[in-house]
Amino acid sequence: MPDPPAPTEIPHKSHPNLHSVLPTPDRLDSHPDYTGKGITIAYLDSGFFPHPDLVEPDDRILAFIDVSGSGDFLDKDRKPEFWHWHGAQTSVVAAGNGRVSGGKYRSLAPDSKLVLVQVGLNGRIRDELIAKGIQWVIDHREQYNIRVLNISVGGWEEGSHGSFEESEISRAAEDAVGAGLVVVAAAGNDGDAPRAPANAPSVLTVGGFVTQDISSPDKVELYNSNFGFTMDLVVKPEVIAPAAWVAAPLLPNTVQRTRTDFLLEISRLSDEQLPERVKALPAEFEMPGDLGSKSVKEIREVIERFLRRDKVITKGYQHVDGTSFAAPIVSSIVAQMLEANTDLSPAAVRQILMSTADRVRHASVLRQGCGVVNARRAVEEAVRVWTPTQISELRPPRVDGDRLSFIFVNPLADSVHLVGDVNAWHLSSHPMEQILDGLWRVDIEAPGVGRYRYKFLIDGKTWMEDPANLFKQPNIYGGFDSILTIA
Repeated sequence: MPDPPAPTEIPHKSHPNLHSVLPTPDRLDSHPDYTGKGITIAYLDSGFFPHPDLVEPDDRILAFIDVSGSGDFLDKDRKPEFWHWHGAQTSVVAAGNGRVSGGKYRSLAPDSKLVLVQVGLNGRIRDELIAKGIQWVIDHREQYNIRVLNISVGGWEEGSHGSFEESEISRAAEDAVGAGLVVVAAAGNDGDAPRAPANAPSVLTVGGFVTQDISSPDKVELYNSNFGFTMDLVVKPEVIAPAAWVAAPLLPNTVQRTRTDFLLEISRLSDEQLPERVKALPAEFEMPGDLGSKSVKEIREVIERFLRRDKVITKGYQHVDGTSFAAPIVSSIVAQMLEANTDLSPAAVRQILMSTADRVRHASVLRQGCGVVNARRAVEEAVRVWTPTQISELRPPRVDGDRLSFIFVNPLADSVHLVGDVNAWHLSSHPMEQILDGLWRVDIEAPGVGRYRYKFLIDGKTWMEDPANLFKQPNIYGGFDSILTIA
């Protein structure tokens, strides 16, 4: 993917060569009281590295498994391989404590535990390894108290773009949700249809946006995420999260990290000191050998070019882009939600995240789903209103004999009406009864065979599609209608 558009760049206040990147908790105004404590997130990726933000002062990595059988291992003193980079960054984005940055570039869940599952063989990811990794997480979820599974890789083989039933990855992901795991998957970055596992109906698929300042939805630029209807007529993604200008670590023990540390140090030298220092550039830096003989202006231009090429934001960190990083940000929000309310089911987490998101008014609804994830509001909703009874009742519409029942959970509503094709879109003919605190239900005569659109009208002013129903269609008003098919 190309870099985000230039207007979203923010100059660094203290260093003109660098971009200024907002820490993710500040960018999303996340809830400060929840840090993922007591929650384990499992990560599937091509490889991993035990970065200081994960293992210092306490090692929070509970397990590492290489399902490829290559014998790869975690060692903070080794030189990382190229396939360790992606998983190292996604796991730090979700669970890093910002230790290398003095806590500045921490994640939303810096107290969460990690289980790392390598699904690449020397960097090559195969569909059967992803499916095998998902199954390993299912089998070991109770052992490590795994509640969230983050998947920032996707399938490429035949079936990855088709129905989820044709993909062993997506079938495994559905099994994981059925086992009680919240599965969060990156949508992809080429603007195409989602591929496995992001096409699985029960998976929380995350697209992306670019803008750092999201104080107004009108300011948000969408990322070139994969989106659209799956072969199973499910709309993806469900929500969008930061997919550019995300702070992530430069890996220790690499030429890139050593070079950027050196360049940051010498860039702050005086004009008199600078030429002498650049004469000591190691050959492994692959920088111009005659740099020390050039003018100070030329030297500084070369330093700036290399720092910008490596997307450096501060010592030890760069900015990255891709839905691979939007997904773990959402996983960290989920960890906060589960810390706040351990009873939440995957369906409840999904409904809360979707119903609290902020839709970008000027952008395609298909590309953004329910909109920008609202980290603080999602946690507040999780802790305030959800009870085990409400969670257990979450389900799509159900036909029972000659009756059709609808269930909706919204403890903050004063009134809820069912409106749709089943009642000619009459606004008040089908009020829902609050049978428990925040649990609304209505039973109607089951209509004949066909496909029906419907929505819920809350307090006579707010329209919402059914979060418990995976099937939707865009409507002429720029939103979605839920779709009920009776065969």
